[in-house]
Amino acid sequence: MTSRHRILLMHPMDPRGGKLGGIETHVRLILSRHPQDFSVLFVGVDELGDCELGKIREVEVDGRVIDFMPVVRIDTARINLASRKLLGSTTFRFALGALRFLPRLRAAAKGTPISADLQRFEFAVLPKLLGLKTIQMVHGEGSKEQKMDSLIKKLWFVHRLNETVALTLANKVLCVNPNIITRLDSILPRAARKAEVMTVSVDTQRFAPTPFDTTDGVFRVVFAGRLDEFKDPPLMFRALAGLRARLDGKFEFHYVGSTDPARYPEFAGIEDCTVRHGVRSADGVARIVAHCHAGALTSYFEGMPCYLLETLSAGRPFCAIRLPQYDPLIVAGVSGELIERTDPVESCLESLIDAFVRLRDDIFAGRVDPARVHERVAPYSIETQMSRLFAHHRALQGGAARRDSATANMSKAQAAA
Repeated sequence: MTSRHRILLMHPMDPRGGKLGGIETHVRLILSRHPQDFSVLFVGVDELGDCELGKIREVEVDGRVIDFMPVVRIDTARINLASRKLLGSTTFRFALGALRFLPRLRAAAKGTPISADLQRFEFAVLPKLLGLKTIQMVHGEGSKEQKMDSLIKKLWFVHRLNETVALTLANKVLCVNPNIITRLDSILPRAARKAEVMTVSVDTQRFAPTPFDTTDGVFRVVFAGRLDEFKDPPLMFRALAGLRARLDGKFEFHYVGSTDPARYPEFAGIEDCTVRHGVRSADGVARIVAHCHAGALTSYFEGMPCYLLETLSAGRPFCAIRLPQYDPLIVAGVSGELIERTDPVESCLESLIDAFVRLRDDIFAGRVDPARVHERVAPYSIETQMSRLFAHHRALQGGAARRDSATANMSKAQAAA
């Protein structure tokens, strides 16, 4: 089918590479599940060192062919690391590379109707220099007072400036949870008026529910993603160590990701019962999650974690420190338990351990149904989300904002939830 529409998708990753994170998962789903009447020009990073920078080449992503223009070369060893210096950051180097090849991008953007899709504020000016309309996705809601590894905390004023510019320039703003729109309404009302809730998506077929395996009596907890400071790994590791003690050692922790968990002293309490899987493909993550029983989240703040949606989609419940956006997903008696964060943390820690013990007992007694857990993520499926996203792109390009009637009110439903 000849594509009648095109999107320019810009993000500092290699679609063939191993950069890991929720945003990267979302980007890969766009690359592999975009509608048949769209083509994709992806501006990214050459992680493998086999591309000519600034030159478009066809690459295959999960069975779909896209046009790929790498604008900077950053190898696998560095792509997942949080930089401590601006000049060494992946984001800064990517932006300079995109500016360098802007004339080639302008030539590549001619012809088919095209709009831009952005995940980061820092790149908002680039599509406007090309004369393109833009959809800006807002993934996070942290503040400078909260813990984080990236340069954003050190250069918070730059981040806020980038945010203001990006949201002002965007033609449509999509926020991964309702809290972000509430914040925008107080600081940038004009941006809030063109915003709606649309979370990241989940591949509900790849992450399909399967029965629990309880034959060996070992309770397995999984975490996938970077172990950044805002995830509060010390609390997670302390809780899992306490859980291990309560279960007399019949416990395993499975970690999927590139961070060395030993950077946190608290990891020593579970190091000998941890399986480190490293970076895995989506299929590999799905197999690991299916082998486990539950997930854990202890973050100070989040947007909407892909790891949460994928693990629930696989039929695995959670014990987590409560954030408001988790409320419709982690439901007591169905898909796990939410624990309120306390200060001091000791009360919260004990409550989290107790919740894990109860969840383990319910799973091993057959009181947790993977199919019911899976049902919690139905509104976040690829089919629903991609229909909405590309309806907006069609509208920006002057076409009909076509989408299924079943998804027409999804933004309101998610916001109400």
